[in-house]
Amino acid sequence: MSGIKGKPTAESVWREYGKMLDYNASIQLDDTVRVNENFFVGRQWEGVESNGLPTPVFNFLKRVTLFTVASITSERIKLRATPVDAASGSGKLARAADVVNAEFDALFEHNKIGALAREFMRNAAVDGDAATYTYWDSEVPAPGGRRGAVVTEIVPNTRVGFGNTADRRVQSQPYILIKRRELTEKLRERAKKLGCRQWEDIKPDTDEQYMDPYKESGDKTTVILRLWREGEGGNIWACECCRGIMLRPAWDMGLRLYPVTWLCWDYVQDSYHGQAMLTGLIPNQIYINKLFAMTMISLMTTAYPKIVYDRTRVPKWDNGIGRAIGVNGGDVNGVARILDPAQVSPQIAQFIELTQELTQGNLGATSVALGDAKPDNTSAIIALQRAAATPNELTRQNLYRSIEELGAIYLDFMAGYYGVRLVEVDPAGEAGEELAGFAAPALELNPRGMITLPYDFAGLREIPMQLKLEAGASAYWSEIASAQTLDNLLAAGQIDIIEYLERVPDEYVTDRDGLIKSVKARLGAK
Repeated sequence: MSGIKGKPTAESVWREYGKMLDYNASIQLDDTVRVNENFFVGRQWEGVESNGLPTPVFNFLKRVTLFTVASITSERIKLRATPVDAASGSGKLARAADVVNAEFDALFEHNKIGALAREFMRNAAVDGDAATYTYWDSEVPAPGGRRGAVVTEIVPNTRVGFGNTADRRVQSQPYILIKRRELTEKLRERAKKLGCRQWEDIKPDTDEQYMDPYKESGDKTTVILRLWREGEGGNIWACECCRGIMLRPAWDMGLRLYPVTWLCWDYVQDSYHGQAMLTGLIPNQIYINKLFAMTMISLMTTAYPKIVYDRTRVPKWDNGIGRAIGVNGGDVNGVARILDPAQVSPQIAQFIELTQELTQGNLGATSVALGDAKPDNTSAIIALQRAAATPNELTRQNLYRSIEELGAIYLDFMAGYYGVRLVEVDPAGEAGEELAGFAAPALELNPRGMITLPYDFAGLREIPMQLKLEAGASAYWSEIASAQTLDNLLAAGQIDIIEYLERVPDEYVTDRDGLIKSVKARLGAK
């Protein structure tokens, strides 16, 4: 077994958890994440003794970060499986790929992958890394009266530990630790159901990673999930424990891949933790805040005119704001004189604006990209916006790779957990029984014009094909432009109506499959 001789114990897992905390402390991960999160939400003077002085916050970092994340995740994300052998595109393998693609669509909708991708990239930009963990929820209703569904959730980077800290590749890890905090009473109930004999000994503990006391509310216990691969190329195993207690002994998860995805915003050599976009920008934010604070102090103390008067002639004078200053004799132009306020250097405002513009510009958040420019020339605006998005293209490709990895994990869960499930098949053009894994069907059409058949998903691992995962199909080309091209080809007579309907995006035509069948039936009757 990788990482531990023999079966893992609660004590051995806890020692590994201690190593994870030591490594995070050595790279100051927890402190960095805490500071970055505070700056992102606007708590930018935390820990600074202001002594009554102004503490202004002009949080341009949040706008830049949200703009960058939005520009990376603004495209619709799709995932498609295709047989490697093009010759098999019309046979059993193509039908199996259709079933997998339908499941991808359902899983993406169930897990709200669009919103999850935005949170995923937000964590990477602010904290340095983003992670997801996928698990099987046996309580979710499934088609055909069955229960169970695949669920994906975001995990903070401070709660994930890799066995090899110098390697950021997930699937090459000897083991992976995932930490979470659970309410002690709920954990005791769950441990009792799992058959843990020491469930009554579970006690609340403190979280070594929490630096803000207000975040630690109620009685909670730290739980560590350890994942590892049994043998070379074997299945993924797991165990679950808290301090000194094995909640759930080692079990075979029935998976070939670690159900974890990991993305670094900027790679750091020989470390699985990356550097956040926000980390290098915080000094600029501090500089702007300090300039504003010092300008405010100057304006509050010297911006208003002051009156100097002769106390030998006027005993008392106080009109507030600038306050009058009394002197004993001397030349104050008779009785009193007004002192002109000090002038604030215009360079301060210029440097504030320049710092903000350069920071945003280096990240691609130019005035054009942010929509602040006057659109006198539409073509030029579009060209500049595309050029501004170029610095983020590598990060976008990293996101697509993570989605592809998530698709491979989904496929692993389908083969390992789905078993036999009912799926819809379009019988047009081919016999429904050609689909690998289907029993001989009674060809009865449902209201959607499809055949509902049982499919054995376990056979996916035995099908002699590889699945090519493609993420972000609509990110590589515009569906609107594609539809317009199809319109032009149809109008020019280069394609017929069937070829047009088979290629037009699903959402452009209501009940497209039914329409194709109707057109084929009408053409066949002629």
